[in-house]
Amino acid sequence: MKKETTKEMIIRKLTSRKLWAAVCAFAVLIAVAMGKTEAQAAQISALIMAGATVIAYIVGEGLTDAAAVNAAKDNDEKDEKDEKLYSGTSAYGFAMPEPEDVGEEIARF
Repeated sequence: MKKETTKEMIIRKLTSRKLWAAVCAFAVLIAVAMGKTEAQAAQISALIMAGATVIAYIVGEGLTDAAAVNAAKDNDEKDEKDEKLYSGTSAYGFAMPEPEDVGEEIARF
């Protein structure tokens, strides 16, 4: 199993719904303990959850974009390898003569 890096762990934690529910509950309890009304505590909770949704969306889109870039790089590398492998061969896999060689062979006939 691949070991998780610190960056991957932080991303996983920031996109965790459990983390944001815990942060929200903590903030609501602090608000109520400080004498805020239930309506104010609900507003605080709604703001935290909205912020968490935005963060999760941004991180998710970033991961998707990074995966697309990596896939494009892999495809480019594969295309370069294929081009090196198949350059100078015909559709049947036989070596093709260089254009100047063809002229010399025709001249010999």
